[in-house]
Amino acid sequence: MARARAILDVARVKTLSGLILLLASRKNLMKNKLFDSLKINPENKRKFWFTLLGSCITLVVFVFFAYYIFIGSKHVTTDNAYVGAEIAQVTPSIGGIVKAIHYKDTDVVKTGDVLVNIDDTDARLALARTKADLSKAQADLDRTKLISDRRQALTKSGSVSAEEVSNAKNAFKSAQAVFDATQVSFEQAQVDLDRATINSPIDGVIAKRQVQLGQRVQPGTALMSVVPMQIMHVNANFKEVQLRKVQIGQPVELTADFYGSSVIYHGKVVGIAGGTGSAFAIIPAQNATGNWIKVVQRLPVRIELDPEELKLHPLQVGLSMQVDIDVSDYKK
Repeated sequence: MARARAILDVARVKTLSGLILLLASRKNLMKNKLFDSLKINPENKRKFWFTLLGSCITLVVFVFFAYYIFIGSKHVTTDNAYVGAEIAQVTPSIGGIVKAIHYKDTDVVKTGDVLVNIDDTDARLALARTKADLSKAQADLDRTKLISDRRQALTKSGSVSAEEVSNAKNAFKSAQAVFDATQVSFEQAQVDLDRATINSPIDGVIAKRQVQLGQRVQPGTALMSVVPMQIMHVNANFKEVQLRKVQIGQPVELTADFYGSSVIYHGKVVGIAGGTGSAFAIIPAQNATGNWIKVVQRLPVRIELDPEELKLHPLQVGLSMQVDIDVSDYKK
């Protein structure tokens, strides 16, 4: 049995070797036929392959230049772009203790919604006090006006002297000044009372809420921010060598990493920054030093997005964007 199996294995190996030799001979035969059909001698095969390689390289270079002339030269692109918005800072106009907070981070608000209430006890007392002062000033004004009118009426009959008439007029003017000042104080107290209620200045989403219940705040303290979700722009940082043909009003196509290339936004160039980022840095570069190295600068370009597209696919501040500006309508 063992001998029979050995003979069978030897036969299988010989059969497999024969098949491999047959395939190799067929492959060589096909190559020879190919070169014969092209009238190329087998000895010049290397020359043929180098010629074919050179032709392919020439074709690739031609395609590259054609793409640049007809497409690439009419577009400037960058992936150094980020979503921005005119964020509204919510700050109090009066100081006091926070009595109520009605929204938290990520909540959607409308213009006029009450965000924070500050304890208005002091403001109400001040309003009541100025209201009483205003009533008193009104009474003094009415009294001095009546006296002044009476003195003026008695002037023709000679019953009062000119000095008394002058004193009555001066008293009336003084009462009028006191009344005006008191009325301003009353209006200011009313405004302070109204400012104890802090409303949302715009439609948007609450972000960076820093205020806490019971916290004593001062005028100007940052309480939270409101991000407008439907009014956004993109700050695209282009290299200075890319901006020769960029002009205000040119159309732009954008894609967000958040949605991928399936969602395309459309916008237009609305402005170019007045300086590079390094020019406005806290510690600007000292280019007058001896070890100066030239670095290509980037200039922010502001792009306005279509509000209707933002409604369908909202964006958040800080997201990365891919920007493509069409400069085919460049005018010198």
